[in-house]
Amino acid sequence: MDDEQLWLVERTYTDKGLISLVYATTDGEQSLHKQRSMNMLQQGADVTAATEADPDDLESVEDPETRERYAAEATKMADQHDPDEAV
Repeated sequence: MDDEQLWLVERTYTDKGLISLVYATTDGEQSLHKQRSMNMLQQGADVTAATEADPDDLESVEDPETRERYAAEATKMADQHDPDEAV
């Protein structure tokens, strides 16, 4: 099965020095959660506008409001950024 492209829809900072990233499909139906350390990002690792993931690794977005918000944000990111662009 081909990888699914997901777009950055949410970035939150934790009190433990981590950044939580949420990528979602443009329909908002599926999401992928990643965590990165602030140190890693300060050393040059970029957060990109999009990522690709195996569909088996994705989570369904059950909440209709969250799904709608993810769809809007993912679509906006896809319209405004190249997938590999640092954001």
